[in-house]
Amino acid sequence: MHRVTNPDRSPDVARQVHFLIVSHHVTLGGGYNCRVASRPTLVVVSGPIGAGKTTLAHRLAQAVGCPAICRDEIKEGMAQSRPGFVPAPGDELTMRTLPVFFGVLDVLLRAGVTAVAEAAFQDHVWRPRLAPLRELAQLRIVHCVVSDEVAFRRVVQRGQDNPVRRVHADPRPDRDLAEFVRQRRAFTRVALAAPWIEVDTTDGYQPGLDDIVRFVSRRG
Repeated sequence: MHRVTNPDRSPDVARQVHFLIVSHHVTLGGGYNCRVASRPTLVVVSGPIGAGKTTLAHRLAQAVGCPAICRDEIKEGMAQSRPGFVPAPGDELTMRTLPVFFGVLDVLLRAGVTAVAEAAFQDHVWRPRLAPLRELAQLRIVHCVVSDEVAFRRVVQRGQDNPVRRVHADPRPDRDLAEFVRQRRAFTRVALAAPWIEVDTTDGYQPGLDDIVRFVSRRG
């Protein structure tokens, strides 16, 4: 079985991402050359499992008018070419998503595309990989929060309702609550010198979606 010992240097993934990487000048069809006039915005939506990140990321992207790049969705797409894939913590596909996720963001930002990036990464994963992207975009961080109990119910329910979630090592409702709570409470949120906002997703959004959109859309 092939093992990816360093996800940032996986040869296959590196070749795939390298194919997508472009310079600050993006050559368009028909020979046109597009110069990025001003820096786009990278909206980072983060938080522990079950915090409502993906739903908020897609709603933000729709409201702003930009793509949402979600780590779990990348893994789900990878799993389509791996029939019978069995997930586990730190499995091969989980590791392979890492360079692809940040590689796609690099491509978009270099092309001047504002984007929403959503993942349950902790600070030690986000920080070094966001550093080079900060040269390409202004950064806005959205921290999603919710109680452990609400988060656990959400994760269990989505596993029952959405068969695509089978490619993730989500907790089992019968015996994983204690470990789920332990992992959530050990979560270290991304901490960078950038504007940030905390959003409680327990029942809708506090602050409201309009306020969040205004926050991420603010220039400067």
